[in-house]
Amino acid sequence: MTRLLAFSLTALMLAAAGCNKESTELPVDGRDFDGVGYSTTAVYSGRVIDGYLREARVWLDVDGNGQYTPGPLTLALDSGINIVLEEGEPTAMSGAGGQFRLDISGLARDAGEAPDLDPRSFALFAVALPGRTLEETASGDRPVERAFLLSAPPGVRNVTPLTTLARHLGLMGVALGDDSTRELAALLGSINLYGDYVVAGDHRAHAYARAFARYLAGQFPDSANAVLAAGDGTETVLGASEIFLLGASLVRGAPDILRAVDEAAPSGRYDNVDVAEVVLPGVAPDLTNPVLLRRQRVSAVPDSGDLPTGSSHLAISAELVFDYQADGRLISITADGCMMPSMIEIVRLANADGRMAATGTQWRPTLSLAPASRTFFDQEGADERLVFDWSARRATFETTTSCQPGLAAGSELGGQPAVTWQWTLDGEGRVASITDGTRTLIPDYGRISAGFLGYRLQAGEVLEEEVAVVGELQDCEATLAAEVMAAGRVISAQQSYTFAGHDPQPAQFTALQLDLDLRNGFDRLLGYSFLDPALAASAGLPDSNGFRWHFVYPLPGSLQYVAAQPDLIGEALLAGHSADLSCGTDVSSLPSSLFGRVQFEYQTLSDYLIEPLQ
Repeated sequence: MTRLLAFSLTALMLAAAGCNKESTELPVDGRDFDGVGYSTTAVYSGRVIDGYLREARVWLDVDGNGQYTPGPLTLALDSGINIVLEEGEPTAMSGAGGQFRLDISGLARDAGEAPDLDPRSFALFAVALPGRTLEETASGDRPVERAFLLSAPPGVRNVTPLTTLARHLGLMGVALGDDSTRELAALLGSINLYGDYVVAGDHRAHAYARAFARYLAGQFPDSANAVLAAGDGTETVLGASEIFLLGASLVRGAPDILRAVDEAAPSGRYDNVDVAEVVLPGVAPDLTNPVLLRRQRVSAVPDSGDLPTGSSHLAISAELVFDYQADGRLISITADGCMMPSMIEIVRLANADGRMAATGTQWRPTLSLAPASRTFFDQEGADERLVFDWSARRATFETTTSCQPGLAAGSELGGQPAVTWQWTLDGEGRVASITDGTRTLIPDYGRISAGFLGYRLQAGEVLEEEVAVVGELQDCEATLAAEVMAAGRVISAQQSYTFAGHDPQPAQFTALQLDLDLRNGFDRLLGYSFLDPALAASAGLPDSNGFRWHFVYPLPGSLQYVAAQPDLIGEALLAGHSADLSCGTDVSSLPSSLFGRVQFEYQTLSDYLIEPLQ
């Protein structure tokens, strides 16, 4: 309450002193506010601050795309009127003390055409140019080595790393002190996010701001940095979604950054902190903003009777949640209920350096048919977790369930892993082998269809299982009738494979085919058969019949379809092994007798990053 009262008194004094006059002076915290006379014919001024930044490009983001837009710029007003800014967005280079003065005369409109545009309605942006922008420090001017982008909420005329944080919090619809930002608010304490911390002598705010600036520079793309190093800041180097991702990364990383600065100032002397030596989180976001697998919902227990059963009689037995770093690398998979970790899926992901989107189809399903999975799902809390350490080439599995044959259940997650997988790489950076210490899987890269790999799985010298992709791809798309080409799910190609190692080998497991849909540039695996005695035993099933996965993909034009990533699975059905169909078959009709069903849920990386804040 005291702070609000002081603010109101300051506004009243300025209003009284400047009655009937324009004011271009900044209030103490950099914001415009009611009570100060203002005209769009005035110069719109402010400061760019890390320390004070000279020769930084500043602009008023009138069109809201986060980048400088030259003229002529056409704007569609809410009234339906289109206006043209012949000179584009107001822009200038900052001068001594980080001060900038924008000519906003172009925002004034002719009487009767449209109302004047109020500059306080738009965000200010500034970009530091590598090698050209100078930071003013006590020891002299220091050239900025790497570009970074700053912004401020509309009406705020100090443009700093702290205003950048404040603006992105606002874009995400959250405020400091909300449940999702309570930790961040506690770390910031009484810091004024809008103020000029240099003139205020606030060393703590200055140290935080410099750390944020260093973090933003580390996140800035190399290609964009190179363009700005040779330019003047008017170049378009980032899109709106890329700028939003950089901001989301800043908000997500802010608590760790603040803690790192605090640890460097144990005595509270922030003026002595060497921010260049502070260890900051360093994961740069994937600015392509890929769509990533977020959840798999597994239904694999019958609501009555036995398996297999109809889809409507399958009850949910597990839910898997996938978590990521800002660069799109998978961190972990957490299961409510039971999962069945897959060595071949770990291989596929490791070959993409952990980046899920680079695998195409992402994480293909496995599931547990153990009835106990439903019991654990009904209990509160997570039950199993698969954790990845890509730099160490290691994955660990923890379980608190009785679903995993031969594995001891821990009392809680986070303890000693039940299984650890370690892999080695070949000369091309692909997984050469992966082992859990007992069994070793060796991938076969001779032939790959729709991401389907051959492999050998052995315990010591004993071969347990071998899958080999053989022969040439048989593509029949050219022979498809028009009505078949228009169908949603069609076998347009087939690839032979063999599945061996089980004794006795079922007679029906010969002349196997991968069913593929390669139309329209797709690379979709529609289905394949496999043997898994352990999976069968977990549900009390015969182990000689085998299983078959059927994968269903969103149709082009549907809400679930992602044009840039067309091979994302929408649903997977586990049925019994069936006779292979011929190439060219319309397989829109799906099996009705099922052992399990897996539904997939996806999310853009940007939505994932801001989800905890909303």
